[in-house]
Amino acid sequence: MLWIWNALIVFVTVIGMEVIAALAHKYIMHGWGWGWHLSHHEPRKGAFEVNDLYAVVFAALSILLIYLGSTGMWPLQWIGAGMTAYGLLYFMVHDGLVHQRWPFRYIPRKGYLKRLYMAHRMHHAVRGKEGCVSFGFLYAPPLSKLQATLRERHGARAGAARDAQGGEDEPASGK
Repeated sequence: MLWIWNALIVFVTVIGMEVIAALAHKYIMHGWGWGWHLSHHEPRKGAFEVNDLYAVVFAALSILLIYLGSTGMWPLQWIGAGMTAYGLLYFMVHDGLVHQRWPFRYIPRKGYLKRLYMAHRMHHAVRGKEGCVSFGFLYAPPLSKLQATLRERHGARAGAARDAQGGEDEPASGK
């Protein structure tokens, strides 16, 4: 019966991490942590960017929780496992699918993956740390809402930025 609780803790942690990651992205990475995150909003030079340090910090926290849990502090190891699972999903979706940091390329043409891809592209349509939309990594609000928010915040510039990226129907590659 304990395995059910452990699995539930992992699952809830993965869901919770999306909320935590979105808040961290909006208020830390686009706030006082912009120094690291700025590299993610500029053309990448090489395989890594300073922004990757955020993944190192979250991985270290996951490892610490798994270690503490393995010494008897239940359920910390399962929270750490959930964080690790979220990190893997983040790596596959954000770094692989959206930013094409893998040796193979896939650009979704329909469905939720396209919505996720386009939402993050809209996030990068804004120059600088202010006025961005869609801070989540695995959840994407409806594109029409994001487009309306961009237009509200940036007027015609938002439409021009979206058009420059290929619009909603033709996702652009890269950042």
